[in-house]
Amino acid sequence: MRFKNTYFFLVSVAILVIGCKTNPKVKKEALNTIIKDTINLYVGASQLEDYLFLLKDKKVAVVGNQTSIIQNLKLEIKNKNTKNYTHLVDTLLALDVNVVKVFSPEHGFRGKADAGEKVVDGIDSTTGLPIISLYGSNKKPKAKQLEGIDILLFDLQDVGVRFYTYISTLHYVMEAAAENNIPLVVLDRPNPNAHYVDGPIIEDKHKSFVGMHPVPIVYGMTIGEYAKMINGENWLQGGIQCDLSVVKLKNYNHKTKYNLPVKPSPNLPNAKSIELYPSLCFFEGTTISCGRGTETQFQVFGHPDLEKKHFPYTFTPKPNEGAKQPKNQGLLCYGLDLTNTEVHKINLQWLIDAYTSYPKDKKFFNSFFTKLAGTEKLQKQIELGYTHRDIRKEWVRPLLKFKKTRAKYLLYE
Repeated sequence: MRFKNTYFFLVSVAILVIGCKTNPKVKKEALNTIIKDTINLYVGASQLEDYLFLLKDKKVAVVGNQTSIIQNLKLEIKNKNTKNYTHLVDTLLALDVNVVKVFSPEHGFRGKADAGEKVVDGIDSTTGLPIISLYGSNKKPKAKQLEGIDILLFDLQDVGVRFYTYISTLHYVMEAAAENNIPLVVLDRPNPNAHYVDGPIIEDKHKSFVGMHPVPIVYGMTIGEYAKMINGENWLQGGIQCDLSVVKLKNYNHKTKYNLPVKPSPNLPNAKSIELYPSLCFFEGTTISCGRGTETQFQVFGHPDLEKKHFPYTFTPKPNEGAKQPKNQGLLCYGLDLTNTEVHKINLQWLIDAYTSYPKDKKFFNSFFTKLAGTEKLQKQIELGYTHRDIRKEWVRPLLKFKKTRAKYLLYE
């Protein structure tokens, strides 16, 4: 039986504002606010009436991180220190949901770790809940880690790019849930790159944690739609099926512009970096820096050996949050500043130009490039002097085939 919307309207006022059980003062201030509900887009997590009844009298585990937040109703308040968002875990605990464990992906529960950095298990200092890392050697929840869990909630902000590892975490969580007969509820979130589909389809022999499924680099689906595709295409080991529910977004379509309220990971600091990420992440498989160790990560690229006359922008990577040892650390890099550039498809020209201008007696690509591209062909094409148009022509037919598969699982226009 589902709860009435009126009940959750009151809950939003009295509880959702900010973990009121742990901050009675905020609760009192929230109750004295004037509510102006001007929010148009609702993420899955905010629609408690669609899933809270599933959690009643259950032991719940949450797969989440710093992006697992609920936007409060727009409030006209006197206290400007009141937060605009509440973490999903804090909200559930405030509503007496029996959350017993948290699983966290790459970058950790609070989203501070470097890409690829080992994240250890621990205890969340705010809630006291045990945190199990789903990265490194433990990418998939073990049966022992799921003992006593009645239901799993998955709430991670994806950016719609194949090599962004949260969809790989989704795969392993679904697989573990299926193997242990535990229902999984995916709380859907907008994909800021959902308005297009682009890139090469990954080849089976190049599958890895940065690309597990036969999809293009940009797949144009929310994480809830993607979960349905994993199930529907029998991509879980042995073709097993996860008992999956998706809490849909409200007032959303694939062309809806959405600026993320918090960074999804340390090196995607803003909307521009997320927009450019599908194009610039190729540089992670080369000697070229894509801005790690600066404040414009994935918005610039450069290298000390690129020619200044063609690449006039300069920056020097230094250790910072999310990049303790950035590529080309301490070296003056020559490159391009793309912070004012708009893209609506993958831009290969930057990669081709950097390769063409790079010293021919030095190695440009590394082994990670093929993992990112999902095929050996792209590197070979660039080395042979293919233009970006030549390369893109070979993507057309596979992309059309993928779009037909994708269409079966779309929840939004």
